[in-house]
Amino acid sequence: MLGEVAVKPLFGYIGHVANILDVAKLAGVSPTTAKRAIREPHLLAAETLERVQRAIETLHYEPDQLASALRSGHNKTIGLIIGSIVEPFFATLTRTIGDAIRARGYTLIIADNEYRSELELEHLRHFHGNRVSGLILRSGYGKTNLEYLKRVWKRGTAIVEIDHFYPHSPFSHVMLENREAVYQGVNYLASLGHQCIAAFGTYDEMVLPDERTQAFPEAMRANGLGVAESYRHIIRPTQEDAYRTAHLLMDLAQPPTALFALTGNMAIGAYRALRERGLRIPEDVSLLAFDNYPWTELVDPGIDVIEQPVEAMGLAAVEILFEAINGKAPGTVRRRFPGKLIARGSCAPPAWV
Repeated sequence: MLGEVAVKPLFGYIGHVANILDVAKLAGVSPTTAKRAIREPHLLAAETLERVQRAIETLHYEPDQLASALRSGHNKTIGLIIGSIVEPFFATLTRTIGDAIRARGYTLIIADNEYRSELELEHLRHFHGNRVSGLILRSGYGKTNLEYLKRVWKRGTAIVEIDHFYPHSPFSHVMLENREAVYQGVNYLASLGHQCIAAFGTYDEMVLPDERTQAFPEAMRANGLGVAESYRHIIRPTQEDAYRTAHLLMDLAQPPTALFALTGNMAIGAYRALRERGLRIPEDVSLLAFDNYPWTELVDPGIDVIEQPVEAMGLAAVEILFEAINGKAPGTVRRRFPGKLIARGSCAPPAWV
């Protein structure tokens, strides 16, 4: 009989953590049979399996993941590094990825790099030390970690980048069609008659080397427009930087008639600044943003946005990652998803049109 009387003599001392040998002894089976009950339960007779399962429950046994990782080189854990843990885009992405990973019997561990590659490297070392089987990475800005990532990859860790990837990266990635989305946004504002358009963030190889800031001046030129030097600010993709920049832009002798926030977090900062100044949207200035955050449809007027299919992107990243883990990946996979413009009323022709 499995129970308190049987367990106490064997496992009663403080600090003892039950192992597979304890389970086997209590169930009256060999250690090999006890392991098989966990890894291949369908191979055991029903009565034997029930005895092992009762022993596991009695002892509160949990498999030693570290020992398993040391034997196999990796454990059933996936690492996820996002840009910012407070941004709704990454919250939705994390939830989607987490659900998909748990459905495959893996555990997810999460960190954010605050868009900084030096902080990212600390997380990468921690994840590699924990022998993660795979890594989904929103790579940061600054000095690239490609050399370290290549070493980790060569040691068997599958890697997929998402939302941003390092230049010349050999890894699979999942991205928005950023260039097309920026062109869509600029074309929309230009069609309303805007010529003085400012985007939050200027392309910089170290601070903000992303596709959207790179595409913005191109899209302006395609519409016969230029970007005033006074509108160019190299900033981090944060709410506070966008807030300060919005104030600087609207203080100019010739302020922009339209603001284009290239991330959802930047849109929040811009909106705060405009409200603080008492400016009316869209009568005084139009506001277009990336990311269909809940608040954008709750304010009056609602904010015009370019929506990203966040859930689809997250699921695609997980699918690609597990194809690599299971040895079924066809090689480097690169998937792009289109953005969708949703007009709610925050953009209108400038007052002088």
